[in-house]
Amino acid sequence: MLLVYGQVPCYLGRDRPPCRPKPQAGLHYLQMVKIRDEHGRFKGTKLRPIYGIKDELVAELGTSTAYLERSNLTARLFSLRITSKTLAFSKHLAMHRASAVWEDAYNNLIRPHKRLRLAVADQPGQHWIPQTPAISACLTDHIWSVKYLLMLVPLYP
Repeated sequence: MLLVYGQVPCYLGRDRPPCRPKPQAGLHYLQMVKIRDEHGRFKGTKLRPIYGIKDELVAELGTSTAYLERSNLTARLFSLRITSKTLAFSKHLAMHRASAVWEDAYNNLIRPHKRLRLAVADQPGQHWIPQTPAISACLTDHIWSVKYLLMLVPLYP
């Protein structure tokens, strides 16, 4: 985590120059540890702060990981690059990032979610109006198509 989000401190001119990244000031990382009894049955969870202050982390992230786990499951189902024991892994970090951006864009702009749909009472033959997370967050007013998304993506040389 520090290799991606950490920052190597500035060299102050004394001793050896620093080479290991340190956590940035705004980095928050909270680990949820499962507690089990002597038979291996689940008893509960314990929160362990890795980076940041525990009270601030709980206020910002909450005490449940249900939404995060659901997001991870969706990402694993849509992208084989992060599935364990697969041949579709990413050899380069840039390709992995591009795959993650594509999955996020598809999930938020193109794919309607069942829990976000709105009920319609006054139109015969139509019971629901489908919505994407971007429509619910008022970032767009329509469901995008793949063609529309690819037309807006800038091409890199």
